[in-house]
Amino acid sequence: MKPSRPVSLITGASAGIGAAFARELASRGHDLVLTARRSDRLEALAAELRDKYRSTVTVLPCDLADPATPQKLMATLDERGIMVDWLINNAGYGVPGALVDSPWSTHADSLQVLLTAPTELARRLLPGMRHRGYGRIINVASLAGFLPGTSGHTLYAATKSYLIKFSQSLALENKSAGVNVCALCPGFTLSEFHDVTGTREKMNKLPGFMWLSAEEVVRQGIDAVERGDAVHVTGKLNRFIKAVFELVPDRLALALSAKQSKRYRNGHD
Repeated sequence: MKPSRPVSLITGASAGIGAAFARELASRGHDLVLTARRSDRLEALAAELRDKYRSTVTVLPCDLADPATPQKLMATLDERGIMVDWLINNAGYGVPGALVDSPWSTHADSLQVLLTAPTELARRLLPGMRHRGYGRIINVASLAGFLPGTSGHTLYAATKSYLIKFSQSLALENKSAGVNVCALCPGFTLSEFHDVTGTREKMNKLPGFMWLSAEEVVRQGIDAVERGDAVHVTGKLNRFIKAVFELVPDRLALALSAKQSKRYRNGHD
């Protein structure tokens, strides 16, 4: 049964899609638990949402690259008596360059944030959701999860592909228990992501019609999980791109992907 004020846990909530989720869910009557590494941004966002929407907002700064973080986070929620109804697995980033350009520790951290932590958080929160007969999980994946691999940002698309399959399985396993799960797959989204990965200059060459705002991505994701969609690709153009790559032969798809990656990614030829 849906509570009168659901509680949403949002990872990577300090900016971009995560902050947009916080604002949209607060506007829909949710209380929030916000996590990210940048505590100053979280506190500023929390103050905004408390003032504008009268939401109860709990700020728990943490680094999901630390394998101990999910368990510690759950322990803190238990200590405070906070039951999470919505999980937004949003935290993530891309590592520029080819696999050999960065030390293993850098890649291990990215896998922990993008793959292991979302899986563990879902596993730890699902029993409570199932017991209460209500829950929503949105795993923020990417259109890249459907496309051929590219040169550069080697692990990013691979982890997003995992999140898509993971979400489909979770959706099937938990729908009868009142828990909906959705992989939200944006294409190009106006956020800080490309500043962090060092690809902003290249991304600025893309035409404006290819971009969606973080707010629109979030609204589509929330509507999709409420409908019970296991996967949602945002925007008609992105759904068209997905369909095209599903139809063309693998060798041609990989060649097209390689050509485009040279234009918009930091990688090797």
